[in-house]
Amino acid sequence: RRRHRSHHHRRRRNPDRVAHAIPPSMRCDYPPKGGERQARFAPTRDPLRTRMGTEAYRPQFFARPSFPPTPPSAKADAMTVRVDMGVDGKGDAVAMDLEELLATRLLVQGNSGSGKSHLLRRLLEQSAPWVQQAIIDPEGDFVTLAERFGHLVIEAEDHTERGLQVAGERARLHRVSTVLNLEGLDAENQMRRAAAFLGGLFDVARDHWYPMLVVVDEAQLFAPAIAGEVSDEARKLSLGAMTNLMCRGRKRGLAGIIATQRLAKLAKNVAAEASNFLMGRTFLDIDMARAADLLGMERRQAEAFRDLERGQFMALGPALSRRPLRLNIGPTDTSPRNSTPRLMPMPEAALEDARAVILAAPPPDASRPQRRPAPDLLEQLRAAKAAAPVISAEVVEEPVSAEELAE
Repeated sequence: RRRHRSHHHRRRRNPDRVAHAIPPSMRCDYPPKGGERQARFAPTRDPLRTRMGTEAYRPQFFARPSFPPTPPSAKADAMTVRVDMGVDGKGDAVAMDLEELLATRLLVQGNSGSGKSHLLRRLLEQSAPWVQQAIIDPEGDFVTLAERFGHLVIEAEDHTERGLQVAGERARLHRVSTVLNLEGLDAENQMRRAAAFLGGLFDVARDHWYPMLVVVDEAQLFAPAIAGEVSDEARKLSLGAMTNLMCRGRKRGLAGIIATQRLAKLAKNVAAEASNFLMGRTFLDIDMARAADLLGMERRQAEAFRDLERGQFMALGPALSRRPLRLNIGPTDTSPRNSTPRLMPMPEAALEDARAVILAAPPPDASRPQRRPAPDLLEQLRAAKAAAPVISAEVVEEPVSAEELAE
Protein backbone atom coordinates (compact mmCIF):
# COMPACT_ATOMS: atom_id res chain seq x y z
CA ARG A 1 0.00 0.00 0.00
CA ARG A 2 2.84 2.38 0.88
CA ARG A 3 4.64 1.30 -2.27
CA HIS A 4 1.59 1.99 -4.41
CA ARG A 5 1.05 5.41 -2.87
CA SER A 6 4.66 6.44 -3.37
CA HIS A 7 4.58 5.23 -6.97
CA HIS A 8 1.43 7.27 -7.51
CA HIS A 9 3.01 10.41 -6.06
CA ARG A 10 6.10 9.93 -8.13
CA ARG A 11 4.03 9.74 -11.28
CA ARG A 12 2.11 12.83 -10.29
CA ARG A 13 5.21 14.80 -9.29
CA ASN A 14 7.16 13.77 -12.38
CA PRO A 15 4.80 13.91 -15.34
CA ASP A 16 7.75 13.67 -17.73
CA ARG A 17 8.26 10.07 -16.71
CA VAL A 18 4.93 9.10 -18.24
CA ALA A 19 5.41 11.26 -21.36
CA HIS A 20 7.01 8.33 -23.11
CA ALA A 21 3.67 6.51 -22.88
CA ILE A 22 1.99 9.16 -25.10
CA PRO A 23 2.78 8.83 -28.79
CA PRO A 24 4.35 11.88 -30.37
CA SER A 25 1.36 12.25 -32.66
CA MET A 26 -0.94 12.69 -29.65
CA ARG A 27 1.18 15.18 -27.68
CA CYS A 28 0.05 18.77 -27.31
CA ASP A 29 1.27 21.77 -25.38
CA TYR A 30 -1.23 23.36 -23.03
CA PRO A 31 -2.40 26.02 -22.66
CA PRO A 32 -2.73 27.21 -26.27
CA LYS A 33 -0.82 30.31 -27.22
CA GLY A 34 -2.94 33.30 -28.23
CA GLY A 35 -6.51 33.98 -27.14
CA GLU A 36 -7.84 33.99 -30.70
CA ARG A 37 -6.89 30.35 -31.33
CA GLN A 38 -9.08 27.43 -30.49
CA ALA A 39 -8.52 23.66 -30.50
CA ARG A 40 -10.09 21.07 -32.70
CA PHE A 41 -9.34 17.43 -33.34
CA ALA A 42 -7.98 16.82 -36.82
CA PRO A 43 -6.82 13.49 -38.23
CA THR A 44 -3.08 13.04 -38.57
CA ARG A 45 -1.07 10.17 -39.91
CA ASP A 46 0.96 8.06 -37.49
CA PRO A 47 3.21 5.35 -38.94
CA LEU A 48 2.40 2.80 -36.27
CA ARG A 49 -1.32 3.32 -36.28
CA THR A 50 -1.37 3.52 -40.08
CA ARG A 51 0.10 0.04 -40.24
CA MET A 52 -2.56 -1.10 -37.76
CA GLY A 53 -5.33 0.32 -39.91
CA THR A 54 -6.37 3.08 -37.52
CA GLU A 55 -5.84 6.84 -37.43
CA ALA A 56 -4.72 8.96 -34.52
CA TYR A 57 -6.42 12.23 -33.64
CA ARG A 58 -4.64 15.00 -31.90
CA PRO A 59 -5.77 18.49 -31.02
CA GLN A 60 -4.50 21.22 -33.33
CA PHE A 61 -4.82 24.94 -33.03
CA PHE A 62 -5.82 27.33 -35.75
CA ALA A 63 -6.95 30.93 -36.03
CA ARG A 64 -10.67 31.72 -35.86
CA PRO A 65 -11.98 31.82 -39.46
CA SER A 66 -12.93 35.19 -40.91
CA PHE A 67 -15.79 35.01 -43.44
CA PRO A 68 -15.80 37.36 -46.44
CA PRO A 69 -18.28 40.25 -46.39
CA THR A 70 -21.72 39.70 -47.89
CA PRO A 71 -21.89 40.98 -51.47
CA PRO A 72 -24.36 43.82 -52.19
CA SER A 73 -26.50 41.59 -54.41
CA ALA A 74 -27.09 39.11 -51.59
CA LYS A 75 -28.02 41.94 -49.25
CA ALA A 76 -30.58 43.20 -51.75
CA ASP A 77 -32.08 39.73 -52.09
CA ALA A 78 -32.45 39.40 -48.32
CA MET A 79 -33.91 42.90 -47.91
CA THR A 80 -37.39 43.13 -46.41
CA VAL A 81 -39.68 45.71 -48.03
CA ARG A 82 -42.00 47.46 -45.60
CA VAL A 83 -44.52 50.02 -46.83
CA ASP A 84 -45.80 52.81 -44.61
CA MET A 85 -49.54 52.59 -43.96
CA GLY A 86 -50.02 55.26 -41.30
CA VAL A 87 -49.73 55.67 -37.53
CA ASP A 88 -51.20 53.91 -34.51
CA GLY A 89 -52.98 55.42 -31.54
CA LYS A 90 -49.68 56.55 -29.98
CA GLY A 91 -48.47 58.27 -33.14
CA ASP A 92 -45.88 55.59 -34.03
CA ALA A 93 -45.49 54.62 -37.67
CA VAL A 94 -47.10 51.33 -38.75
CA ALA A 95 -45.53 49.49 -41.69
CA MET A 96 -46.75 46.48 -43.65
CA ASP A 97 -44.32 43.71 -44.58
CA LEU A 98 -44.82 43.36 -48.32
CA GLU A 99 -43.15 39.96 -48.63
CA GLU A 100 -45.28 38.57 -45.81
CA LEU A 101 -48.38 40.06 -47.45
CA LEU A 102 -47.61 38.19 -50.67
CA ALA A 103 -47.75 34.92 -48.75
CA THR A 104 -50.68 35.56 -46.39
CA ARG A 105 -53.22 37.80 -48.30
CA LEU A 106 -55.43 40.57 -46.88
CA LEU A 107 -59.12 41.10 -46.07
CA VAL A 108 -60.56 44.61 -45.62
CA GLN A 109 -64.07 45.10 -44.19
CA GLY A 110 -66.03 48.24 -43.45
CA ASN A 111 -69.35 49.91 -44.12
CA SER A 112 -69.82 52.33 -46.97
CA GLY A 113 -67.89 55.50 -46.18
CA SER A 114 -65.47 53.90 -43.71
CA GLY A 115 -62.42 54.52 -45.94
CA LYS A 116 -61.83 51.16 -47.66
CA SER A 117 -61.00 52.69 -51.04
CA HIS A 118 -58.67 55.19 -49.34
CA LEU A 119 -56.87 52.31 -47.60
CA LEU A 120 -56.47 50.38 -50.85
CA ARG A 121 -55.20 53.49 -52.63
CA ARG A 122 -52.62 54.09 -49.90
CA LEU A 123 -51.39 50.49 -50.14
CA LEU A 124 -51.24 50.59 -53.95
CA GLU A 125 -49.33 53.87 -54.03
CA GLN A 126 -46.76 52.75 -51.46
CA SER A 127 -46.14 49.34 -53.08
CA ALA A 128 -46.26 50.40 -56.75
CA PRO A 129 -42.44 50.70 -57.12
CA TRP A 130 -41.87 47.25 -55.63
CA VAL A 131 -44.44 44.82 -57.03
CA GLN A 132 -46.74 44.38 -60.02
CA GLN A 133 -50.42 45.17 -59.43
CA ALA A 134 -53.80 44.26 -60.93
CA ILE A 135 -56.96 46.05 -59.76
CA ILE A 136 -60.54 44.88 -60.33
CA ASP A 137 -62.41 48.20 -60.20
CA PRO A 138 -66.22 48.01 -60.48
CA GLU A 139 -66.78 51.78 -60.04
CA GLY A 140 -63.80 53.28 -61.88
CA ASP A 141 -62.24 54.82 -58.74
CA PHE A 142 -58.65 53.69 -59.37
CA VAL A 143 -58.15 54.77 -62.97
CA THR A 144 -56.35 57.90 -61.72
CA LEU A 145 -53.37 55.73 -60.73
CA ALA A 146 -52.39 55.63 -64.40
CA GLU A 147 -51.43 59.31 -64.42
CA ARG A 148 -48.95 59.00 -61.55
CA PHE A 149 -47.74 55.39 -61.57
CA GLY A 150 -48.25 54.29 -65.18
CA HIS A 151 -50.98 51.68 -64.75
CA LEU A 152 -52.63 50.42 -67.91
CA VAL A 153 -56.39 51.08 -67.80
CA ILE A 154 -58.47 48.39 -69.54
CA GLU A 155 -62.07 49.35 -70.33
CA ALA A 156 -63.91 46.05 -69.91
CA GLU A 157 -66.92 47.38 -71.86
CA ASP A 158 -64.83 47.56 -75.04
CA HIS A 159 -63.50 43.98 -74.92
CA THR A 160 -64.91 40.47 -75.05
CA GLU A 161 -64.36 37.82 -72.41
CA ARG A 162 -61.78 36.07 -74.58
CA GLY A 163 -59.96 39.34 -75.17
CA LEU A 164 -59.79 40.07 -71.45
CA GLN A 165 -58.43 36.60 -70.75
CA VAL A 166 -55.62 37.11 -73.26
CA ALA A 167 -54.99 40.60 -71.85
CA GLY A 168 -54.56 39.11 -68.38
CA GLU A 169 -52.05 36.57 -69.66
CA ARG A 170 -50.02 39.20 -71.53
CA ALA A 171 -50.02 41.55 -68.54
CA ARG A 172 -48.57 38.75 -66.44
CA LEU A 173 -45.95 37.87 -69.05
CA HIS A 174 -44.72 41.47 -69.49
CA ARG A 175 -45.19 42.47 -65.82
CA VAL A 176 -47.43 45.45 -66.49
CA SER A 177 -49.65 46.86 -63.73
CA THR A 178 -53.27 47.13 -64.88
CA VAL A 179 -56.64 48.53 -63.79
CA LEU A 180 -59.71 46.66 -65.08
CA ASN A 181 -62.46 49.29 -65.23
CA LEU A 182 -65.88 47.59 -65.06
CA GLU A 183 -67.87 50.81 -64.92
CA GLY A 184 -70.87 50.89 -67.25
CA LEU A 185 -71.60 47.15 -67.17
CA ASP A 186 -74.44 45.40 -65.41
CA ALA A 187 -73.78 42.94 -62.57
CA GLU A 188 -73.70 39.80 -64.71
CA ASN A 189 -71.32 41.20 -67.32
CA GLN A 190 -69.07 42.52 -64.56
CA MET A 191 -68.83 39.04 -63.07
CA ARG A 192 -68.15 37.39 -66.43
CA ARG A 193 -65.43 39.81 -67.52
CA ALA A 194 -63.74 39.86 -64.11
CA ALA A 195 -63.67 36.05 -64.10
CA ALA A 196 -62.12 36.00 -67.58
CA PHE A 197 -59.40 38.50 -66.61
CA LEU A 198 -58.57 36.66 -63.36
CA GLY A 199 -58.44 33.41 -65.30
CA GLY A 200 -55.84 34.91 -67.62
CA LEU A 201 -53.70 35.97 -64.65
CA PHE A 202 -54.00 32.50 -63.13
CA ASP A 203 -53.42 30.29 -66.18
CA VAL A 204 -49.89 31.26 -67.18
CA ALA A 205 -46.79 29.10 -67.46
CA ARG A 206 -44.69 28.41 -64.38
CA ASP A 207 -41.80 30.49 -65.73
CA HIS A 208 -43.93 33.64 -65.40
CA TRP A 209 -45.19 33.26 -61.83
CA TYR A 210 -43.89 36.66 -60.75
CA PRO A 211 -45.12 38.27 -57.50
CA MET A 212 -48.31 40.26 -58.04
CA LEU A 213 -50.89 42.06 -55.89
CA VAL A 214 -54.47 41.46 -57.08
CA VAL A 215 -56.84 43.99 -55.49
CA VAL A 216 -60.60 43.34 -55.76
CA ASP A 217 -62.79 46.20 -54.58
CA GLU A 218 -66.40 45.38 -53.59
CA ALA A 219 -65.55 41.69 -53.49
CA GLN A 220 -69.10 40.72 -52.47
CA LEU A 221 -70.16 41.44 -56.07
CA PHE A 222 -67.78 38.79 -57.45
CA ALA A 223 -67.95 36.20 -54.63
CA PRO A 224 -71.49 36.46 -53.23
CA ALA A 225 -72.50 34.24 -50.35
CA ILE A 226 -75.95 33.59 -51.85
CA ALA A 227 -77.36 33.59 -55.35
CA GLY A 228 -78.74 36.91 -56.55
CA GLU A 229 -80.30 38.24 -59.69
CA VAL A 230 -77.48 37.03 -61.94
CA SER A 231 -77.49 33.67 -63.70
CA ASP A 232 -76.01 30.59 -62.07
CA GLU A 233 -73.41 30.27 -64.82
CA ALA A 234 -72.03 33.79 -64.27
CA ARG A 235 -71.98 33.28 -60.49
CA LYS A 236 -70.08 29.99 -60.81
CA LEU A 237 -67.49 31.53 -63.13
CA SER A 238 -66.85 34.51 -60.89
CA LEU A 239 -66.87 32.53 -57.64
CA GLY A 240 -64.49 29.96 -59.10
CA ALA A 241 -62.04 32.67 -60.21
CA MET A 242 -62.12 34.32 -56.77
CA THR A 243 -61.63 30.97 -55.04
CA ASN A 244 -58.61 30.19 -57.22
CA LEU A 245 -57.15 33.60 -56.42
CA MET A 246 -57.45 33.23 -52.65
CA CYS A 247 -56.87 29.48 -52.27
CA ARG A 248 -54.40 28.54 -55.03
CA GLY A 249 -52.93 31.87 -56.03
CA ARG A 250 -50.11 31.95 -53.48
CA LYS A 251 -48.00 29.33 -55.22
CA ARG A 252 -48.46 31.21 -58.50
CA GLY A 253 -47.29 34.48 -56.98
CA LEU A 254 -50.77 36.03 -56.74
CA ALA A 255 -51.60 37.77 -53.47
CA GLY A 256 -55.31 38.48 -53.13
CA ILE A 257 -56.43 41.70 -51.41
CA ILE A 258 -60.22 41.83 -51.13
CA ALA A 259 -62.43 44.58 -49.72
CA THR A 260 -66.08 44.16 -48.80
CA GLN A 261 -68.82 46.11 -47.06
CA ARG A 262 -70.15 43.16 -45.07
CA LEU A 263 -68.58 39.82 -44.22
CA ALA A 264 -72.02 38.20 -44.30
CA LYS A 265 -72.31 38.97 -48.03
CA LEU A 266 -68.94 37.43 -48.90
CA ALA A 267 -68.47 33.72 -49.58
CA LYS A 268 -66.85 32.02 -46.59
CA ASN A 269 -64.36 29.93 -48.57
CA VAL A 270 -62.98 33.16 -50.08
CA ALA A 271 -62.77 35.15 -46.84
CA ALA A 272 -61.33 32.28 -44.80
CA GLU A 273 -58.05 32.17 -46.76
CA ALA A 274 -56.88 35.62 -45.62
CA SER A 275 -54.47 35.86 -42.68
CA ASN A 276 -54.27 39.66 -42.43
CA PHE A 277 -57.30 41.72 -41.45
CA LEU A 278 -58.16 45.41 -41.47
CA MET A 279 -61.59 45.96 -39.93
CA GLY A 280 -63.23 49.36 -40.27
CA ARG A 281 -66.37 50.97 -38.95
CA THR A 282 -69.48 48.79 -38.80
CA PHE A 283 -72.74 48.96 -36.88
CA LEU A 284 -74.59 45.66 -37.30
CA ASP A 285 -74.23 43.27 -34.38
CA ILE A 286 -73.59 40.21 -36.55
CA ASP A 287 -70.80 41.98 -38.45
CA MET A 288 -69.21 43.31 -35.26
CA ALA A 289 -69.28 39.86 -33.64
CA ARG A 290 -67.71 38.21 -36.67
CA ALA A 291 -65.03 40.89 -36.95
CA ALA A 292 -64.21 40.47 -33.24
CA ASP A 293 -63.87 36.71 -33.72
CA LEU A 294 -61.47 37.19 -36.63
CA LEU A 295 -59.30 39.55 -34.60
CA GLY A 296 -59.35 37.35 -31.48
CA MET A 297 -61.23 39.95 -29.44
CA GLU A 298 -63.88 39.32 -26.83
CA ARG A 299 -67.52 39.94 -27.64
CA ARG A 300 -67.72 42.87 -25.25
CA GLN A 301 -64.85 44.53 -27.13
CA ALA A 302 -66.80 44.40 -30.40
CA GLU A 303 -68.43 47.73 -29.54
CA ALA A 304 -65.14 49.39 -30.44
CA PHE A 305 -65.94 49.03 -34.15
CA ARG A 306 -68.75 51.56 -33.81
CA ASP A 307 -66.36 54.18 -32.42
CA LEU A 308 -63.92 54.04 -35.36
CA GLU A 309 -63.65 57.19 -37.46
CA ARG A 310 -63.38 57.36 -41.22
CA GLY A 311 -59.95 56.04 -42.18
CA GLN A 312 -59.41 54.13 -38.90
CA PHE A 313 -59.06 50.35 -38.91
CA MET A 314 -58.27 47.57 -36.46
CA ALA A 315 -55.25 45.70 -37.85
CA LEU A 316 -54.12 42.15 -37.19
CA GLY A 317 -51.93 39.69 -39.06
CA PRO A 318 -48.33 38.55 -39.64
CA ALA A 319 -47.76 41.36 -42.14
CA LEU A 320 -49.05 44.05 -39.75
CA SER A 321 -49.18 43.22 -36.05
CA ARG A 322 -49.38 40.13 -33.87
CA ARG A 323 -51.94 41.83 -31.62
CA PRO A 324 -54.99 43.95 -32.56
CA LEU A 325 -53.79 47.46 -33.34
CA ARG A 326 -55.74 50.63 -34.16
CA LEU A 327 -54.38 52.08 -37.40
CA ASN A 328 -54.95 55.54 -38.86
CA ILE A 329 -54.41 55.39 -42.62
CA GLY A 330 -52.07 58.05 -43.97
CA PRO A 331 -52.73 60.46 -46.86
CA THR A 332 -52.56 59.56 -50.55
CA ASP A 333 -50.91 61.30 -53.49
CA THR A 334 -53.78 60.66 -55.93
CA SER A 335 -57.50 61.15 -55.55
CA PRO A 336 -60.44 59.13 -56.89
CA ARG A 337 -62.29 60.29 -59.96
CA ASN A 338 -65.59 60.12 -58.08
CA SER A 339 -64.98 62.26 -55.00
CA THR A 340 -67.16 62.27 -51.92
CA PRO A 341 -70.20 64.54 -52.51
CA ARG A 342 -70.13 67.84 -50.65
CA LEU A 343 -72.98 70.12 -49.61
CA MET A 344 -73.60 72.95 -52.10
CA PRO A 345 -76.09 75.85 -52.06
CA MET A 346 -79.24 75.39 -54.11
CA PRO A 347 -79.47 77.30 -57.41
CA GLU A 348 -81.74 80.29 -57.58
CA ALA A 349 -84.27 79.56 -60.33
CA ALA A 350 -87.96 80.36 -60.78
CA LEU A 351 -90.47 77.55 -60.62
CA GLU A 352 -91.80 78.26 -64.13
CA ASP A 353 -88.32 78.03 -65.62
CA ALA A 354 -87.72 74.69 -63.85
CA ARG A 355 -91.10 73.39 -65.09
CA ALA A 356 -90.29 74.33 -68.67
CA VAL A 357 -86.89 72.64 -68.51
CA ILE A 358 -87.82 69.43 -66.69
CA LEU A 359 -91.18 68.71 -68.32
CA ALA A 360 -90.13 69.55 -71.87
CA ALA A 361 -90.74 66.95 -74.55
CA PRO A 362 -87.91 64.41 -74.76
CA PRO A 363 -85.79 64.43 -77.91
CA PRO A 364 -86.34 61.58 -80.36
CA ASP A 365 -84.10 58.61 -79.92
CA ALA A 366 -82.47 58.04 -83.28
CA SER A 367 -80.74 54.82 -82.24
CA ARG A 368 -83.98 52.98 -81.57
CA PRO A 369 -86.51 52.21 -84.33
CA GLN A 370 -90.00 53.60 -84.03
CA ARG A 371 -92.20 51.28 -82.06
CA ARG A 372 -95.22 50.06 -83.98
CA PRO A 373 -98.56 49.82 -82.21
CA ALA A 374 -99.67 46.36 -81.27
CA PRO A 375 -102.19 44.90 -83.76
CA ASP A 376 -105.82 44.39 -82.69
CA LEU A 377 -106.36 40.66 -82.81
CA LEU A 378 -110.16 40.88 -82.54
CA GLU A 379 -110.40 43.14 -85.60
CA GLN A 380 -108.16 40.77 -87.53
CA LEU A 381 -110.37 37.80 -86.65
CA ARG A 382 -113.53 39.67 -87.67
CA ALA A 383 -111.97 40.68 -91.00
CA ALA A 384 -110.85 37.14 -91.70
CA LYS A 385 -114.30 35.78 -90.93
CA ALA A 386 -115.99 38.30 -93.23
CA ALA A 387 -113.63 37.53 -96.11
CA ALA A 388 -114.04 33.78 -95.87
CA PRO A 389 -116.35 32.25 -98.63
CA VAL A 390 -119.76 30.91 -97.56
CA ILE A 391 -119.96 27.17 -98.11
CA SER A 392 -123.55 25.95 -98.53
CA ALA A 393 -124.53 22.60 -97.11
CA GLU A 394 -125.37 20.00 -99.80
CA VAL A 395 -127.99 17.32 -99.25
CA VAL A 396 -126.60 13.86 -99.80
CA GLU A 397 -129.16 11.24 -100.88
CA GLU A 398 -128.78 7.81 -99.46
CA PRO A 399 -128.98 4.89 -101.97
CA VAL A 400 -132.11 2.68 -101.93
CA SER A 401 -131.57 -0.84 -100.77
CA ALA A 402 -132.82 -3.99 -102.60
CA GLU A 403 -135.40 -4.75 -99.94
CA GLU A 404 -136.97 -1.32 -100.31
CA LEU A 405 -137.19 -1.83 -104.06
CA ALA A 406 -138.93 -5.21 -103.57
CA GLU A 407 -141.53 -3.66 -101.32
